[in-house]
Amino acid sequence: MIRAEAGMPTARFCRLIGVPERAWRRHQARARQGAPTRGSWPRPAREGVRETARRHALAHPAWGHRKVWAMCRWDGHCVSQATVLRLLRDEGLLLEANYQRERRQLAARRKAAFATEPTGPNQVWQLDFSAFETASGGTWRLAGCRDYWSKYELGRHVSPTANQHDAVAAIELVLRERSCWPGSHWPSSPRATRAGP
Repeated sequence: MIRAEAGMPTARFCRLIGVPERAWRRHQARARQGAPTRGSWPRPAREGVRETARRHALAHPAWGHRKVWAMCRWDGHCVSQATVLRLLRDEGLLLEANYQRERRQLAARRKAAFATEPTGPNQVWQLDFSAFETASGGTWRLAGCRDYWSKYELGRHVSPTANQHDAVAAIELVLRERSCWPGSHWPSSPRATRAGP
């Protein structure tokens, strides 16, 4: 219709829109005969598992296509991983995999945290609290201290709480343990390498 109104030859019109002339002629002939144009092909494998896969993916947004596939198989559907992957991609339920970009961003943030980058052990320590739940319903807090440069775990303080007193106790525990080791060399005052006020 647009081509006819513009008075443009078919060959030039096809070059303009980037469609091979042969494909255009075939489509035109099918339209003249009243034959239906080719649409999306039936996908029985996807349609049979669509609701189950959607249910699992919406209930657990952090799951990837392999976990959703395994749960669909558990529910009795015979479907491949690739089919579940395509289905979740069509539905917009697939998480992007940006592992390398996230790793680079994390490394850049770590570098930006220091005025001068640590060049050896005992310059920067990291302290992190973890929670450990017991079978009887109790919770223990573990304060782990490790050397930033060597990634060596220095010690852990265990307590039912996680506050500033536990952080100080964890550092004191590491200092006591390390001073007892033969041949341990400790700087009298570790230099401050953290940027900020």
